Amino acid sequence: MKNLIKYFTMGCFAAGTLLCTSCEDFLDRQEDENLTFDEIWLSRNYVRRYWLNCMSFLPNFDGSFIGDSDPYLGASDECTITYDRAYRYINFGTWNASTVPYYKMDSYYQGIRECNIFMQNVYNCTDPDVTKAELDKWYWQARFARAYYYFLMMCDYGPVFLVGDELLDFTASTEELYRPRNTWEQCVDYVVSEMTECDKADAVQRQYGETEYGLATKGTCRAVISRLLLYSARDLFNGNTLYRDLRNPETPDFPEQSGQNLFPQTYEANKWLKAADAAKAVMDLDIYSLYRAGNDNPYEDYYGITNVTWNSELIWTNRYNNRYYWGINTVPAGVSGYGGVGPTQQQVDAYAMKTGIYPITGYESDGTPIADPASGYNVAAELELSTWNYPSSGWSLIGNYDVTAPNMYKDREPRFYVTVFFGGNYWLAGSSSYGPISFASGGNGNQSHDYPKSGYLVNRFYDHTLNSTQGNWGNITFPVFRLGEIYLNFIESVLECKNRGVALPSGYEDLAMEVWADLRDRAGLDPITDVYPNASTAQLIDLCRKERRVELAFERHRYFDTRTWMIAPETDGGPMYGMNTNATAGGSTNTPEEFWQRTVFETRVFNNNHYLYPFSQRELDRNRLLVQNYGW
Repeated sequence: MKNLIKYFTMGCFAAGTLLCTSCEDFLDRQEDENLTFDEIWLSRNYVRRYWLNCMSFLPNFDGSFIGDSDPYLGASDECTITYDRAYRYINFGTWNASTVPYYKMDSYYQGIRECNIFMQNVYNCTDPDVTKAELDKWYWQARFARAYYYFLMMCDYGPVFLVGDELLDFTASTEELYRPRNTWEQCVDYVVSEMTECDKADAVQRQYGETEYGLATKGTCRAVISRLLLYSARDLFNGNTLYRDLRNPETPDFPEQSGQNLFPQTYEANKWLKAADAAKAVMDLDIYSLYRAGNDNPYEDYYGITNVTWNSELIWTNRYNNRYYWGINTVPAGVSGYGGVGPTQQQVDAYAMKTGIYPITGYESDGTPIADPASGYNVAAELELSTWNYPSSGWSLIGNYDVTAPNMYKDREPRFYVTVFFGGNYWLAGSSSYGPISFASGGNGNQSHDYPKSGYLVNRFYDHTLNSTQGNWGNITFPVFRLGEIYLNFIESVLECKNRGVALPSGYEDLAMEVWADLRDRAGLDPITDVYPNASTAQLIDLCRKERRVELAFERHRYFDTRTWMIAPETDGGPMYGMNTNATAGGSTNTPEEFWQRTVFETRVFNNNHYLYPFSQRELDRNRLLVQNYGW
């Protein structure tokens, strides 16, 4: 398929060693011809290359480097990754300002600088082969990228320093680079303003044709605003007194930031209304719809979100790519992969029963689950084996079949089976099945270090209609933003408004329940108000959080959700559970009885300073006005 992402991958990202250094370096020599800076802007080809370079700082969410390029899966409570990568510094609290894993601040500011250079020069292009429409498109896409780089840094660091259109010279003296952080509200206002301008621009389209899939659309701009304002309304960035002492130094050179609190210290309930409005603005475009295959099959419908490329639910995805990397990391070692990325037991427990009731309501001090009696979940018998029908029709070429497995996995909602692969089951690939797969020590799914520490694998990003043992992996468009998230943003915001006495526009509450019912219907579940008819608003907020956890599983949301809700000390610290992968298999396909027990596979650490990333010591040394984040 011809599309912009393919151009990115082949024409720009594949040459990342050239493009991720400096645009001037890349463009100084083309085909052995020396170019001056002014000459770059005379050629349509060079201008387009410069634009691609501006976009090359976008992060990669297609799974190419699970655990390598960012911590958002490995350091979340939903996931365990077997590989010894830098996210483990976060898991065990061994990071600091001198050891900052996945440090990207300098890269994003370099991207911002390249965007500024491009935006200030793109219209100098006099090549007769270039059109005004092309220049406009490149300008506004670069402007989107510039604001998006700020958004990404804000997710990690909170407020950062805004440079506007200034071209920071990173070769300048240290004193010339001194910049105080802008306040959180200033950063939010800037990104929202920039995204709004991009949204209003004629050059940013509602939708693009096939050859330009992957460009930021009006929906993309609004989706960024929606997520940012949602985070801004949550506890971490809304009156969080933990950050009360974080103030900029007094400096006459930057009066707007001088002595300012970096984080707002007064809770503003009205932020929830702004978040609700922002989510509704995406919905009002009337472009997107929840993906449904049209066969009234909730398994096929949920599976299709990530397996049907460029489908109607996707608002933005920054890659169209081969599924190899997602597959190789989630296929059992005994089939055709490394089998190292899986759910924690806590994530497994998060899924509802097929009745729509969430069974696990909490845990005893020893990790024993506490079940809602109405769910029918029997804690005493959860690990007893029984034979029951395993639902694979709709996401596999192989229809439903009987499996002998613990009752824990029986009668769960469709999203559970699409997402979670458990031991003792068969791995489905094309018209073939492999196994049964044993994650016990010495089993076919537990070879050397290639096995999931929790005894579970992520199931949903592998194309089960193809056989990877024959080299067939398929393609994926990873959902960076999708309509399901926007629905959940809207539902949460509306419920929080109601809970905090913020007046809602007419129809908001009904619409929130309507889209929630639509989301659950796609998952084969009854409306939440039917399943929990007596739930209070506060209880509905908790249920919305549960819905978000399973609907958006492994899409890089959970890491930020637990932090912005400020529940991470309970969710991200302490023992992480799975099945007993140290039990001896006694045969490659045998899963012994000893495997079936809740077992702590690691104990993680979460302290209050871990909500946000530390600025690196290098940045602090060269920018004496930069205030370090809390606790670092």
